[in-house]
Amino acid sequence: MQEHFHFTTDQAKIQKQYAAIFFFVSAQLPSIQMYLQRRNRHLAKQEDAVIIAIHLLGKLLGFSSERAWHRFVTGNLFTDGHFLERSRYNRRSCALRFAIQWIRHELAKRGQHHAYAVVDSMPLELCHSARMYRVKRFQGIADIGLCASKKQWYYGFKLH
Repeated sequence: MQEHFHFTTDQAKIQKQYAAIFFFVSAQLPSIQMYLQRRNRHLAKQEDAVIIAIHLLGKLLGFSSERAWHRFVTGNLFTDGHFLERSRYNRRSCALRFAIQWIRHELAKRGQHHAYAVVDSMPLELCHSARMYRVKRFQGIADIGLCASKKQWYYGFKLH
């Protein structure tokens, strides 16, 4: 499906998303610039903010392949050829891993809260199944339940 992604998306919408992310990254990057210990930063073809914004946009759009994402970027956002080669882009995004994680955390803190969430649960066993009918601890609070993934009964709590 990602091979045909550029035919089904609006290029203006993607450029607006990129501009919004780039503006946020440019505002946040000076506060962590001192932690990015890199030499020859002044010789870079692209700014760190551009690399981080492009990387975050790729994650936002759901690209899992760096190769497909780079092909999409060079074909839709930087059509004039002024973007890094794929190997250089991958190395720079790996070098900026700390900054990307920090900015993703900041975006998540400021993000919208959705009505849906994914919740995982697991059983929290208090005793073995041989004693579960005569146990007195946590009586009235804990209960007997079925763990569907293990296909076994347990006495205890359901941890979410």
